[in-house]
Amino acid sequence: MAESRIPASPLSVGSVVAALTAASLHIPAPVVLAVTDSTNDEALTIAAAGAPAWSAVVADQQRSGRGRLGRVWETPPGQALLFSTVLRPPAGWAASAWGWIPLIAGIAVGNAIAEHCPEATLKWPNDVVIDGPAHDGTPGPRKLAGILAERRGDAVVVGIGINVMHAQDMLPIPAATSIAIEGGRVTREALLASVLANWLPLWDRFVAGGGDAQATGIRADYSAMSATLGRRVRVDVAGKELVGEATEIDLDGHVVIDGVFGRQSVSAGDITHLRPV
Repeated sequence: MAESRIPASPLSVGSVVAALTAASLHIPAPVVLAVTDSTNDEALTIAAAGAPAWSAVVADQQRSGRGRLGRVWETPPGQALLFSTVLRPPAGWAASAWGWIPLIAGIAVGNAIAEHCPEATLKWPNDVVIDGPAHDGTPGPRKLAGILAERRGDAVVVGIGINVMHAQDMLPIPAATSIAIEGGRVTREALLASVLANWLPLWDRFVAGGGDAQATGIRADYSAMSATLGRRVRVDVAGKELVGEATEIDLDGHVVIDGVFGRQSVSAGDITHLRPV
């Protein structure tokens, strides 16, 4: 696919706030950094200091970003949208609600990316992907974005990294891609505003519904965007391998695998890898 690239320019508080204002988003002005080790660490720090919900940290470059299970997420300057947002769930939420926090963020990110890459789907538990092999033939799907949620006290910080402007030789792994490589064209500021504009109403609906993913329709929304459901997958769980069909996302946000072992619900914290067979 031809790359349609926008020359990278540094993010600034002014450019980010202007994009949020244009999208009619009334949230705290984000912290904008040229470079940081980890936007999640920065956001955890401001959350511990009492930052309100929807406070965010955005960075041009991340030197020691991390994904699930501590996997490193490194990016060249100015190519990715890297930000972490503070959420403050209501007190007394059922345990089942907490597992949906990163999945709700995934719906928002997926919807925002799909405005520019209509083929974008969700790979449980925390990736936005394009189906099919990488452009060098590496088995797919091709990863566009990753999400990591970390809880600290009564706050949850959700970190999001989206490959926006990368050329092929800038990508961290062969099985990755970017919006530009897939033919999309968007600034990082506009994409940030789009993610948040999608995320806020989803979150408000979930909170108003008491954190019930079924009753609020969040479970149906996620399932409709899933690239995992209905596929035969291989899951590495605590040193064991499960092979079967991913049939549903249960009420806790876990994936259910049907195989010769029967039906097993697997949480994101239990798995090392989930891959299509």
